Amino acid sequence: MATPTVEQLRVKVFADGANLASMLDLYRDPRISGFTTNPTLMRAAGITDYRAFAQEVIAAIPDRSISFEVFSDELPEMERQAREIASWGAEVYVKIPVSNTRGETTGPVIKSLCQAGVKVNVTALMTLEQVRDVAGNLAGGAPSYISVFAGRVADTGRDPVPMMAAAVEALRPLPQCELIWASPRELLNVFQADQIGCHIITVTHDVLKKLSLVGKDLDTYSLETVKMFRNDAVSAGFTL
Repeated sequence: MATPTVEQLRVKVFADGANLASMLDLYRDPRISGFTTNPTLMRAAGITDYRAFAQEVIAAIPDRSISFEVFSDELPEMERQAREIASWGAEVYVKIPVSNTRGETTGPVIKSLCQAGVKVNVTALMTLEQVRDVAGNLAGGAPSYISVFAGRVADTGRDPVPMMAAAVEALRPLPQCELIWASPRELLNVFQADQIGCHIITVTHDVLKKLSLVGKDLDTYSLETVKMFRNDAVSAGFTL
């Protein structure tokens, strides 16, 4: 079994979350190339003022890519929100869902924005067909991301690796567009993304904590696990 190392990774690691203190801790980590968040993470973190939070984050982290998502369900308002969000900072990417809640494609909004120079992060994709459709709207436009939720695909019992590899190839003619492996479930996904040439992977803070385990000696890890079980049994006062 090959021993992996973080230093050999080519895939860029973005931190996914909405806790400012944690984001600032990760900002000091040179392995973290950018940041993403979304309304669900912001709500879970207790954020009530969207604009104030976003601008505070951008002021604290001005020189790395950071993505904030629109939340309107109507395409014209979605585009208006996107243009405002984009105006907050030079490194801001605006997350646009692949469709609204009625299943209507956001393709026209995506095309209009990227042709106007707005950097977009098209999100919540789960099929190769969606990747190809979105890529058509991004061609010739501003720098952009396509976020494929590979972790959610895996949750359905499907192996996302072949689809993600095909998505990398589908985006090869678009040098300004980078593929994001979104919603990873374990640290192994970072190495899977790297192996297929995926450009970026977004990783939650909990999974990022496991970076320190990369390359750890497995015999040592096995013994530590045995000791943990033994210590917990003693601490619990178990008897038979």
